[in-house]
Amino acid sequence: MSGVGEGDSATELFVAHRNLLFTVAYEMLGVAADAEDVLQETWLRWVTVDLGTVRDPRAYLVRITTRQALNRLRTLGRRKESYVGQWLPEPLLTAPDVAEDVELADSVSMAMLLVLETLTPTERAVFVLREVFALEYDEIAEAVDKSPAAVRQIAHRARGHVAARRPRDVVSPVESRAALEAFQRAIETGDLQGLVDILAPDVVILSDGGGVKQAVPRPVAGADKVARLLGAGLGALRARGSLEPVQVNGFPALLVRMDGEVDGVMSLRVENGLISGLFYMRNPEKLSRVARETPVTR
Repeated sequence: MSGVGEGDSATELFVAHRNLLFTVAYEMLGVAADAEDVLQETWLRWVTVDLGTVRDPRAYLVRITTRQALNRLRTLGRRKESYVGQWLPEPLLTAPDVAEDVELADSVSMAMLLVLETLTPTERAVFVLREVFALEYDEIAEAVDKSPAAVRQIAHRARGHVAARRPRDVVSPVESRAALEAFQRAIETGDLQGLVDILAPDVVILSDGGGVKQAVPRPVAGADKVARLLGAGLGALRARGSLEPVQVNGFPALLVRMDGEVDGVMSLRVENGLISGLFYMRNPEKLSRVARETPVTR
């Protein structure tokens, strides 16, 4: 049994790395509540560890978190099969300094989290640990119960898969904000042509209502179609609603309120100055993290 001093050390180490562990779990799972559950499971295992045998507490904690997240990720896969409508990651209100770390912001962006959804659980774990958190292959191998050689192959395959699906150019915060402001202006003034002009020709909108709120059941593509879809709700928005610029998952987004209550969050993907992706979260169960900032870190 751990003594008081060792127990205090375990607590201090866990708290010191908690934001990092949450970020690892969230990038693997895409849902804050599931990430928090993983952290609880990590803590329960961490307090049973003999700290005298631990050379690198950060790596050890990341390894426990990864294993617990992998277990939950496989369970979530079955849960998503019965999900009503489209599934989107849970949006997080993030601090301004997240956007300054370009790699971190990209890794937690809605666009990237959706790309990660197309990987197998093990590929996702390996990609996140290697590309985002820069763990060595042997450390990752311990976390996913594979050999270092196998992990290298998995990492190579995952990198190729992600590279084929992610936006090719890094977008500056200034460019993202400019697109958001033009989009918000067009929505608030009812300028449908202005809306079409800021949308990329092949723009896609995805919406998640979780079977609770009305949402688009399937992706809608094309600037004209997306503008018409958004235009259909402009009357109600202008009469009863408001749009508040916020930073979600490291990028500019809009918090949508109706009658003063949060109705949803619209996140954007910007490429070449135009909006190429719109992600509209309306599921009330996934809106709890837009009222206060959630710390994410590497």
